[in-house]
Amino acid sequence: MGGQITEIKVQRGNQKRVNVYLDGEYGFSLGILAAASLGRGDQLSDEAIEELERQDAAHTAYDRSLNFLGYRPRSVSEVRRYLADKGFAPEVVERVIDRLTEASLLDDLAFARYWVENRETFRPRGALLLRQELREKGIAESSIEEVLAEVDEDRSAYRAASQRAVRYARLDDEAFQEKMFGFLRRRGFGYEVTVETVSRLLLQRGGDERAEHGSSGFEERWKGA
Repeated sequence: MGGQITEIKVQRGNQKRVNVYLDGEYGFSLGILAAASLGRGDQLSDEAIEELERQDAAHTAYDRSLNFLGYRPRSVSEVRRYLADKGFAPEVVERVIDRLTEASLLDDLAFARYWVENRETFRPRGALLLRQELREKGIAESSIEEVLAEVDEDRSAYRAASQRAVRYARLDDEAFQEKMFGFLRRRGFGYEVTVETVSRLLLQRGGDERAEHGSSGFEERWKGA
């Protein structure tokens, strides 16, 4: 398909792309950036055209990635999967990933911190569930452990439980314990943190003596759950 460039025309329906004509016939299309170095009379080999098309795909993929990142921070794995789903070749995807990483637009450790902080603000959850979510985002175990070490799980559990306790305000202690225990466990909090948090809420509901008796029975009932 190689040949001499005889014309470069901006596309009617897309001002960001041009059609390149070789030896008087349509050859291929490129984005404005990829075509910036071309001019009439240039001789292009098949290999040169293939490289131009790879550069064009990389520009397009990069722009798509910026748009994808505009909604919220993303992990490397998320961007890689997004571009692959859009049909970009693996070598193009990796070229874009490298460029985004060099520009500090992709950083898995920073993303993990963002994710945990966002959860803490809007929907507190425990380390078990946070770890699962971060793994699903493709975050390395070392980064997961570093970020989770910064989490105050007792504080998170109490915040989550306090928000949910309003729904259970009319329940008796036994029903309250059961509902709250299940809620906190589903949110990924460990057994000990869950027991301590529910005991703390029982204390607020009914005074020292009532909470002490309730907590003892609660721990015995749910031990090992």
